[in-house]
Amino acid sequence: MTREYIARDPRTGLPLNVATTKHVDKKIVSQTGPWVSIPDGQILPLARGEIDQVESRYLDKNHTHGRAAGVRALGRLKGRSIHDAHSALMLAFESDEVDVRVAALEVLPEIAVRKSDELFDWLSVLLDDTDAEVRTAASRCLTLTAPVFPSAVETILGNELRSSQRERFDAAWAGLHALGETWPEVVVSHVDTLLLEEDPKLRRKAAGLLRRVVSRGGSPVWDLISWSLNDIDVEVRRIAARTLPSLAKRESRIATVFAERAMVDVDAKVRLSGIKALQSVDTDHGRARELVVKGSTSKDLQVRKACVDLLPRLFGEDVLRTMAIDLLKTETEGSIIASLKEMVFDASIEGTEAQKNAQLAPAAAVPAIDREIAEAHGVQIGLDPIRPDTAEAKEKAAKEKAAAEATAAQQAPGAYRAVSQDEMMGYDDEFVDEEPETDDEYF
Repeated sequence: MTREYIARDPRTGLPLNVATTKHVDKKIVSQTGPWVSIPDGQILPLARGEIDQVESRYLDKNHTHGRAAGVRALGRLKGRSIHDAHSALMLAFESDEVDVRVAALEVLPEIAVRKSDELFDWLSVLLDDTDAEVRTAASRCLTLTAPVFPSAVETILGNELRSSQRERFDAAWAGLHALGETWPEVVVSHVDTLLLEEDPKLRRKAAGLLRRVVSRGGSPVWDLISWSLNDIDVEVRRIAARTLPSLAKRESRIATVFAERAMVDVDAKVRLSGIKALQSVDTDHGRARELVVKGSTSKDLQVRKACVDLLPRLFGEDVLRTMAIDLLKTETEGSIIASLKEMVFDASIEGTEAQKNAQLAPAAAVPAIDREIAEAHGVQIGLDPIRPDTAEAKEKAAKEKAAAEATAAQQAPGAYRAVSQDEMMGYDDEFVDEEPETDDEYF
């Protein structure tokens, strides 16, 4: 049994994001109107033209329905009746009445969900109908069916996308936009061929769809972005470059490669989009760092300013300060010089006293119990003022003071105390040499 091929990164061996498309189930919404009140048994005869008209009551009003209303009511038929509804719809396409053909195109999406045989062949024919109203209805039908039946309308849609008639052109592109929600890989296929057209308007419209499918189209979208960035038309390159920030959030390495190419483009807007992509890319990517450092000396003011603003994200304070000093030697733009001076400034050395203190590590927080005890004794903690004394705090402090005094009073006079050496030898610390009262004391 053959295993499915998985594309992998040659460096890491991890699978590449190539097949993560999630399809959205888009359903056809049934239209409502007076024809929904036509009795089921009279829908087919009326739609085939076997009876001229049918009367019914809808929203408290009486209505008379012709063949066109019967054709619109075919969408109500289900089960085995769908085969008869399909046959009746095929007959309606051949009708000479304009309103019947228009009604057939309006109900085509509902019938196609159940049975689509030959219906889209008729859609292709009626897009070139002689009547403008029928052509308009066919274009609307294409817009509705494109997201649900991409393979059935692929050729029709490809032709209409290149139509010279504005109404048909807009309807086809609306269908292609809606197709991006359900089948992005089909959109990628259409964009692939549209980017090869000589008309720059078509290439611009195709490039505008890249952002819509960049997150779900997989690796084929990378090639389309690469081709668009090399397009001769500057507007195509601008549109393609605007997809790079979105790509950077999913595929940082690929986005970095494209951003490097965009940063050397001759157009300033393309270069600026490349810078925005670097702002979204992973800053740990080595190549992204190199591009930012190189761009900080670019001759383009916008590129240079954007790269200088990115430097603080990529480097630490010491390295950043050294780079800023070097850049200040050659920088002439005032706003960039101001940014570089902020990077050079060291608040812990050159700042004010308040700025220096802000750089110091904060003291450890005092536990709440220690704060309460200290404040109870009237001791201030830090710079915070002593909290107002409460009755409980005062009472507690008084009890502690009374206990301390009682302990001091209970100490006995004969309690042990340390004795000095002079006292042990009988010397008096306060010895006074007294003079004799009379001379006889000497004899």
